[in-house]
Amino acid sequence: MDFKKLLSQNEFIFLDGAMGTMLQKSGLEAGEIPELLNLTHPDMIKNIHRMYIDAGSQIVYANTFGANRYKLEDCGHSVDEVIGTGIAIAKKACAESGKEAYAALDIGPIGQLLEPTGSLTFEEAYDIFKEQMLAGKDADVIVLETMTDLYEVKAALLAAKENTDKPVICTMTFERNGRTFTGCSCSAMALTLEGLGADAIGVNCSLGPKDLMPVVSEICKWTTLPVAVKPNAGLPDPNTNLYDVLPDEFAEAASEFAAMGVKIFGGCCGTNPDYISALSARLSKEKYTERESVRTKGASIPAAVCSYSNTAVIDQPRIIGERINPTGKKRFKEALKSGDIDYILGQAIEQAGAGADILDVNVGLPDIDEKAMMVRTVKALQSVTDLPLQVDSTIPEVLEAALRVYNGKAIVNSVNGEEKSLERILPIVKKYGAAVVGLALDENGIPPKAEQRFAIAEKIMNRAIAMGIPKRDVFIDCLTLTASAQQEGVMETVKALHRVKTELGLKTVLGVSNISFGLPNRELINSNFLQICLVSGLDLPIINPNVAAMTGAVRAYKLLANIDKDSMEFIAAYNNAAPAPAANAGTARTENATAEGLLFAVQNGLKSEGAAITEKLLETTDPMIIVDDMLIPALDKAGADFESGKIFLPQLILSAGVAQAAFEVIKSKISTGDSSVSKGKVVLATVKGDIHDIGKNIVKVLLENYGYEVIDLGRDVEYQAVVDAAKIDGVKLVGLSALMTTTLKSMADTIELVKKERPDCKIVVGGAVLTPEYAEKIGADYYARDAKATVDAAKEVYGN
Repeated sequence: MDFKKLLSQNEFIFLDGAMGTMLQKSGLEAGEIPELLNLTHPDMIKNIHRMYIDAGSQIVYANTFGANRYKLEDCGHSVDEVIGTGIAIAKKACAESGKEAYAALDIGPIGQLLEPTGSLTFEEAYDIFKEQMLAGKDADVIVLETMTDLYEVKAALLAAKENTDKPVICTMTFERNGRTFTGCSCSAMALTLEGLGADAIGVNCSLGPKDLMPVVSEICKWTTLPVAVKPNAGLPDPNTNLYDVLPDEFAEAASEFAAMGVKIFGGCCGTNPDYISALSARLSKEKYTERESVRTKGASIPAAVCSYSNTAVIDQPRIIGERINPTGKKRFKEALKSGDIDYILGQAIEQAGAGADILDVNVGLPDIDEKAMMVRTVKALQSVTDLPLQVDSTIPEVLEAALRVYNGKAIVNSVNGEEKSLERILPIVKKYGAAVVGLALDENGIPPKAEQRFAIAEKIMNRAIAMGIPKRDVFIDCLTLTASAQQEGVMETVKALHRVKTELGLKTVLGVSNISFGLPNRELINSNFLQICLVSGLDLPIINPNVAAMTGAVRAYKLLANIDKDSMEFIAAYNNAAPAPAANAGTARTENATAEGLLFAVQNGLKSEGAAITEKLLETTDPMIIVDDMLIPALDKAGADFESGKIFLPQLILSAGVAQAAFEVIKSKISTGDSSVSKGKVVLATVKGDIHDIGKNIVKVLLENYGYEVIDLGRDVEYQAVVDAAKIDGVKLVGLSALMTTTLKSMADTIELVKKERPDCKIVVGGAVLTPEYAEKIGADYYARDAKATVDAAKEVYGN
């Protein structure tokens, strides 16, 4: 039986437990690369696999988790060698067991941050994963695990699907707030990965089974795929390295997961074969039961699109902002020709502030490379807004390029009833898991009558469903004709829209503003036509959200139709409301070189604009006033929004990037050797034996952008190197990071030596395995739960 057949059966499936836990028990030293044991101790690895198979595991993860070119750099062995050997060992263990067991190529995160948070591009990440996929070609199944960035998972999943024919299980790592470290939500993860063709999705690591239950419950609502759960054995005690959930309790929690409809079970950090044995024994007494989303074949899942962090559920009218489109806009055309991406970003920010739920993105212009500009625009937009995007082009290659780099589930605008269009567009929509707008026209143009447009809509729906696109992902545009030229056709559009909504059960979309072309008082006509369409079943009006009458029409309809319960949204929008933003408000800040303008740039991640404002401010303002009274408060505001959950790590890093650009401008204006812009020197290091440095690198970015000079010692740093750096003139704070329980002793030893030779130097510590209690016990002065907390410690130490 192949793995896909196993997935299709109504039975539980058992994964293995932790490889790292078992290797540590077998004597793995801190700082060693675990994957190299495939070459040096193959029998040890094979025996671990056998122990898990004997305990009940049907799938064992090859010892390949970190075997990528970045992590294996300078080790003297290739990715192909390490992964190929690891797969061979796992397959041998399966074969020798005499049981039906499968060997999985295990792929973990690369170890670098992807754009826009980091410097690694999506294409570079894809190439790294592709190399791993080809090296693991003999595996039975591919597992992507422990990732927190949906963009990284997408790159890996595409690499798997495009270079192998293996089934793929994707599990991400979530925190107690129901989001990953980078802010990815459960719904966004499920919608995006199922759309991209994953064979199973779920969660692993970070938390124990009890803490993961709300996360798993939410994921189960959003997918028809088998759901996998691989929790930690609770949390580790930093003093003993022992986890606090024992096998029986672990297995008991699995019964609760099973009741949610979870199908695939295993264990992550702290688990061993005893946990898998307990799981298997407990669930052998229970029967797999399909959850509602599976029983209804997805009918219980609402129509929705998403960015990585924001899901727009189309259960009520949602506004699609129309302003990112050059048609009839001279200034927009100039921006496209000159590559002025900040102008486009300003349009996005402005529409988001005005009430848009989704943004249409059209950059079609004869004089530019539309494909390159679309890719650049999509990447830039998803760095400054969390609104889902609707990619709008008549060229299939442009649509595919946009969908490939989009971090979420987008809408494709559009396909139509012409055979050529159906054949070219629908496969792209299917491959990338997008929703699609179907235009009610064909090779004969726009039919004059409602029943003809309805027939085209039905044709598009049937073809999409036959392609494997869920019905809920097909949105129909019955097309607005101008009242000035085709007045008799206005209500035909409305009739067609109503029939599509009530008879086909599809969501509807409509570009409203065309109705008034060529007529006076366009705003009056547009808003009244919009109200007629909303009453008739319009779900997604494409409008200019900056026009108060248009957003007001949508809000009023939702109130009157009992969608806006207790009028909460309406009251929030209009009770003591500020005046509507002026047109182009989001792009006029550079000329308005003020603290407010700089705050706007920092909050919205506008690096070029922030630098330009700083340049102008320096003409009349002292550099340190800009730093102390403008930049630092702007960063503090971003930090407060991060701590409250209003923004997530990517936005925080982007805000820091704007501040960095502003600091560079300030530094360039200060005479050489003048260090007054520096707030102080901070040493950072990942402790000896620990090779994980993403957290440290994020702290470095924030500290630098708050004006501190960072001395970065890197990862796996010797004790004496930290001591020597602490003795550098001006250093008052050392930051130490550790991710592994096995390296906590290194942290304690490092602190002891620093305190001995620099007793006046303060130490801040952070890392996933640390607790405030343990930090205090080992002599740290500060415990940083996140990067922002390190900045707070630096402010206290340096008195700024």
